[in-house]
Amino acid sequence: MLAELGLIALWLAAALALAQLVCATLAVRDPASGVGGAVRPVAVAQGLLAALAMAALTAAFVRVDLSLALVVANDHPDKPLLYRFAGAWGNHEGSMLLWVTILGVAGGAVAILERALAPRTTLATLGAQAFLALGFHAFLLFSSNPFTRIDPAPATGNGLNPLLQDPGLAFHPPTLYAGYVGLSVAFSFAVGALVTRDVGPSFARAMRPWVLGAWVFLTLGITAGSYWAYYELGWGGWWFWDPVENASLMPWLAATALLHSVTVLATRDGLRAWTILLAVVAFSMSMLGTFLVRSGILTSVHAFAVDPARGAFILALLALYIGGALVLFGMRVGTVRRGTLFDPLSREGGLVVNNLLLSVILGIVLIGTLYPIVASAMGVQLSVGPPFFDRAAGPVALVLLLVMAVGPLIRWRRDTARAVARRVRWPAAALAGAGGVLLILHPAMGVLPLLGLIVATGVIAASLAPLWGRHLRRTPLTIWGMVVAHLGIGVSLAGMASDSAFTRETLVAAPLGGTAMVGPWRVRFVGVTPTAGPNWTAVEARLAASRDGDIDYILRPQARLFNAPMTATSESAIRTVWNGQLYAVLGAQDDRGRWQLRLWWKPFVTLIWLGGALVAFGGMLSLAGRWQRRRAR
Repeated sequence: MLAELGLIALWLAAALALAQLVCATLAVRDPASGVGGAVRPVAVAQGLLAALAMAALTAAFVRVDLSLALVVANDHPDKPLLYRFAGAWGNHEGSMLLWVTILGVAGGAVAILERALAPRTTLATLGAQAFLALGFHAFLLFSSNPFTRIDPAPATGNGLNPLLQDPGLAFHPPTLYAGYVGLSVAFSFAVGALVTRDVGPSFARAMRPWVLGAWVFLTLGITAGSYWAYYELGWGGWWFWDPVENASLMPWLAATALLHSVTVLATRDGLRAWTILLAVVAFSMSMLGTFLVRSGILTSVHAFAVDPARGAFILALLALYIGGALVLFGMRVGTVRRGTLFDPLSREGGLVVNNLLLSVILGIVLIGTLYPIVASAMGVQLSVGPPFFDRAAGPVALVLLLVMAVGPLIRWRRDTARAVARRVRWPAAALAGAGGVLLILHPAMGVLPLLGLIVATGVIAASLAPLWGRHLRRTPLTIWGMVVAHLGIGVSLAGMASDSAFTRETLVAAPLGGTAMVGPWRVRFVGVTPTAGPNWTAVEARLAASRDGDIDYILRPQARLFNAPMTATSESAIRTVWNGQLYAVLGAQDDRGRWQLRLWWKPFVTLIWLGGALVAFGGMLSLAGRWQRRRAR
């Protein structure tokens, strides 16, 4: 019965998306038609029905309803409850239903909350959102139906990919999808403003909270996904430039540029056309990521679908939505007024440079991600890996961070070089001092890690500069948000550079009682014991790690064997201390009774994720500040 309820809710939501689109179109063309009043309640009802469909699928997974083909393929009674719950979106069909649910709920939220825009522009925005929802409903119902029955029902299910059986599955996809869908709202705002020729500060002020919210969710999703891969895959790295990792990074880069651009438009009435174009580009990157993950053209632990027909469907949606928006932009860009001018040496000018550099990095990541795919289609097999991205995007990113550090210290509209130099003298001194100390203490350090640590010091110092001379208790939350977010970027960069510069790795074949050194740590192999979980068995090592004669810390890495499906995995053990992490992975036993151990000492690596959390928290503060300011009006 759950499957029928979910499928009926999905069909009704699709019908309401069509009704919402038709009513919004008629109301925009003829405000006197009287159908405009139905658009908001229909949008809310559509979101509720999509949520009901998602709830039905989740309940089927929790109950392990083996009459559903999707449950049979991805569920098992022995799985812990958390993974039966989160497993509802740990597959292609379920993840797309989650996407559609967030899309519908976001449209309903716009219908309820948005009152600042002109009524006609709001209707055009809701119409665009309905058009997006309609396409994804069609994709689900005709290409990826999550409620397909199987008869007769098998005795048990196949289970979930063991690499996905982690608490990260409950957090990472929903936050990432919320970010993607938030960009769909920004896209709909841009299309609505183009349709009604209402591109101006009021439109930007209405769109900015949605962009900021999407950016916060993307930041959280990418940060959580990075740490999940770091400890789950057992390879000791936090980012591999995997094409599916890049598929989440590209929307974040575009959203970051859009966030700065929409701020200029909202506060200074500048960058009108650029803001519209960035809204289209940001959503196109999220659509491209959806295509890459679900088209079957990539082989990755992140990828779901292997059916090229589904990829063709999403590619058609991508061409329809993004191509249509670009055509509309080309037709209406001439009606977008220029807006207020500003001097090159101004905060607006700094934000323009910031956006251009972000666009260059986005282009590098896009080319590096798509080039092997295009080459493969032409019969040429090649790979583009971390060395390319590090060397091509790394220097541009360092310049971008320097511009980001100086930008908040420049005045709006116009400034003078002498005044800017006076304001940046202390961050510049911190940057120079860091460079001198590092060259003395670590003269053999690589160029990029050295520059990363130097720039990180300057960014951290500059991020605090907007607080100089302010009464901290009276400082607006929006200023605090900018400070904390920029501080987080500097902290994260320091962690990345430290990991690259100072990580030490040891690979040993250890007998029982044997010892190994990695960095300052002495690790003793105490022994191995068998252990078992709800749906796996394992061999667990016991490692005693000590540093400088201190007490032993016990690490317990495991070599697991899951029974549904039958898969071997390595579960890392991590000991976190104030200045880094000791990371251990247990390998196989050789014919001499020794066990393979892979050990890393990674100084200050935790700063990477602490910085990501600070960036997201800064966005939340800024969002709270704007909500507070709106309530005060």
